[in-house]
Amino acid sequence: MTFEEYLISKKIDGSAFKQAEPDRYQEWKGIFEEVHPDSFTAQKKFLINPTRRKYLLQKDQEPTR
Repeated sequence: MTFEEYLISKKIDGSAFKQAEPDRYQEWKGIFEEVHPDSFTAQKKFLINPTRRKYLLQKDQEPTR
């Protein structure tokens, strides 16, 4: 799973997040690439929801499966 796929799974608009907070995006991406996705979620547990609220992925942006 890529970091972009992870953000989609958490309903976070990766492009809006990257554009608004590029430093935080790069920091999170670097950590994500080093650890397991579950470990990343545990580390960022209390930061994911506020980030989702700021950069909510719209239904029309979600990929169809």
